[in-house]
Amino acid sequence: MVLVTVALFLWVRSYGETLSGPVSDNAETATQPADASSIFLRVLIALTAIVVLAQILARVFAYLSQPPVIGEVAAGILLGPSLLGPDLSALVLPPSIAPYLGVIAQLGATLYMFLVGLEFDPGLLKQRAHTTIATSHASILLPFLLGVILALFLYPRLAAGGAPFTSFALFLGVAMSITAFPVLARILTDYRLTRTELGIMALSCAAIGDVTAWCLLAFVVGIARAEAGQWVWVVAGALAFFALMLLLVRPLLAKFTSRWGDGKHARLVATVLFIALLLSALATEAIGIHALFGAFLLGAIIPHDSAPARAISSQLEGVVTVLLLPAFFAFTGMRTRIDLLSQPEHWLICGLIIVVATIGKFGGSFAAARLTGLNWRPAAILGVLMNTRGLMELIVLNVGLDLGVVSPTLFSMMVLMALVTTSLTSPVLQLLKVHSVAEDELKLHGAHGQ
Repeated sequence: MVLVTVALFLWVRSYGETLSGPVSDNAETATQPADASSIFLRVLIALTAIVVLAQILARVFAYLSQPPVIGEVAAGILLGPSLLGPDLSALVLPPSIAPYLGVIAQLGATLYMFLVGLEFDPGLLKQRAHTTIATSHASILLPFLLGVILALFLYPRLAAGGAPFTSFALFLGVAMSITAFPVLARILTDYRLTRTELGIMALSCAAIGDVTAWCLLAFVVGIARAEAGQWVWVVAGALAFFALMLLLVRPLLAKFTSRWGDGKHARLVATVLFIALLLSALATEAIGIHALFGAFLLGAIIPHDSAPARAISSQLEGVVTVLLLPAFFAFTGMRTRIDLLSQPEHWLICGLIIVVATIGKFGGSFAAARLTGLNWRPAAILGVLMNTRGLMELIVLNVGLDLGVVSPTLFSMMVLMALVTTSLTSPVLQLLKVHSVAEDELKLHGAHGQ
């Protein structure tokens, strides 16, 4: 059969070679498959390098009592142009693949926040709702005010050319107010705090605070673009979306998972939930408060103890945490340009930014938590967790850079501030004996459950 097939092919080929094909109308059409193949190959190479280096550095930083996420960020910085230089970095992470890698990174972060939402238990918040609301807003207002005051010093030195002071000050205040939602969730997972009351409070404070901060950012963008009314639509859209999800979608999902979540209709349930995930992320992205919050909110309104929630978590966790999430952290980290800080004055200003940011975020959160009834140690832990800015900060900073509000030098300083405050989280939590607090809370909830 093989010989007959080969013979027939050669006979068809001998005749086909005498035919003339149509002339291409566009010369670029012939090169598109090769270019697409080349880009896909480079993306695969970049993902391989990121995952391997991220896993190695994650274990190194874990040995140093740092959360693995710091190692994943460091992997992006090591592979980026800051340390390797533009030419050498382009061998692994060429600029041509940045848009494609960015899409993979955003998808990974969105799926991860969906998984975090699936483990979210709103029932633990009933006794501490006032603490959560007060702490989330205090963790925004104080750093925002300190950032606006700091703008008086930074504006003559590090503002982008032509940027008005009002836009610069508002933007700096918002940048000081951001908490890294995905990084905070990852640290809580590493310290086994996601199912404790303190961990739920921290996630809730970050979620409420960051939604407020995104609305403030939309206001700043509107001011910078002379469209001051834009923030009103963002706030109105966010409130309408949250009301729709809580009042309509949540009971529908509860009925759906209860009726069809017996395991016999696993494909149908997964299809519906993933479509809902995409629509929720799309809605919040269109509103202007980022797709991450839509993914988290959908996960949070799905009953966390249901069979579909457990099944999706077990199926997605490995792919998201090992492959997609490191791509998000590394891609964002590789955009950091430490080489822009070339003068001693720059490093002194960078240190000042770190101190002001830490005082504002920790001080506001700690004071509000204490005033609403928390003991000093849980309040301090909550303040330390809220000071974790991480890489959500970079999303905000890139907006400011694209709008021409901040200079590239200030951009790099703010990025370093985000990384330093995140890296300080683990050792400070160790000093506060966060593991003992987590174990006590887990034992308490376990006893209540029994």
